[in-house]
Amino acid sequence: MNSLKGCCHCGAVEFELSSDKLNGMRRCDCSLCRKKGAIMATAPLAELRVTKSEGRLSLYQWNTKTAKHYLCSICGIYTHHQRCSNPEEFGFNVACIEGINVAELESVERTDGKKSLLVEED
Repeated sequence: MNSLKGCCHCGAVEFELSSDKLNGMRRCDCSLCRKKGAIMATAPLAELRVTKSEGRLSLYQWNTKTAKHYLCSICGIYTHHQRCSNPEEFGFNVACIEGINVAELESVERTDGKKSLLVEED
């Protein structure tokens, strides 16, 4: 099986997915996702691993602090997050994946992340 490789803008943080598929691509309209503007895909926790400079990742949490949002502490690019709606999954930034041009992507689902005020938006 092939894998997908990704990195932040400056290259300090690199990660790898043990799958070669972009599953569950979506854009969320919660307050955080609207501002970061990322298209995210989904992977089980066991399929994503940081392969370079895990210590360079900054953690951002808000609201219920269930979701864990990771970004490069040098360039500020969001790379991935442990999801609130399913903590057994990561959402990852599709634009960080080598060889992907997000302008060419089709079939990106829209997620109503601001629908629930009681659950942290991811």
